[in-house]
Amino acid sequence: MTCTAKYWAVIPAAGIGHRMGASIPKQYLDLAGRPVIDWSLHLFLDHPRISGAVVSLDPKDDFWPRTAFAGDPRVRRAEGGAERCHSVLNALDLLSGGVDAADWVLVHDAARPCLRRDDLDRLLDTLSDHPVGGLLGVPVRDTMKQVGEDGRVRRTVPRTDLWHAFTPQMFRLGLLRKALRAALDKCSLVTDDASAVELMSLEPLLVEGHADNIKVTRPEDLALAAFYLRQQEPLC
Repeated sequence: MTCTAKYWAVIPAAGIGHRMGASIPKQYLDLAGRPVIDWSLHLFLDHPRISGAVVSLDPKDDFWPRTAFAGDPRVRRAEGGAERCHSVLNALDLLSGGVDAADWVLVHDAARPCLRRDDLDRLLDTLSDHPVGGLLGVPVRDTMKQVGEDGRVRRTVPRTDLWHAFTPQMFRLGLLRKALRAALDKCSLVTDDASAVELMSLEPLLVEGHADNIKVTRPEDLALAAFYLRQQEPLC
């Protein structure tokens, strides 16, 4: 099964990104001369082991046609949902029409443009025979505080064994589709795919990546992402 399984990228990109305070969704903001989403998609479409991608978009999205990969035959468009988990599930439903349930899907945030090729390779190699799947992440290095609604510190959380969860998150198509459906049936709007799999009492594997795989969330993140990209090989 491992030898014949294919790999597909799923990019949920239906969000607006209120914290950016921009007039357009953050995935379409300019980053080093290209929309953020172009950087996020390129690494997958340039990888020989990735068969194609599904991008989940808002039905009223007018920005996608202006991107570099809008007309790429390897990229299919799914309808975005109210929450990230809905957008991912819609993409999986689209894929399931012609893709084997044992194929792998790699769900990656559209606003995470600095993923390194060696981190993607490590994830693919580490999980290709794994019974569950897993995700990229990095160990927590800072002191963690739990606060109340009033902003006051309630307690210091020991950082031992705590990790930051990144994307891609890689699972078999059939397993992830089942996990997301089960989570939604329980009215659990999981914020990442691994959480849905964990609700099935399964244990995804964390694969250590690089901390520069940041998610563009606030205005200052664009400059930081541009800096990281300058340290990596350019698109062309």
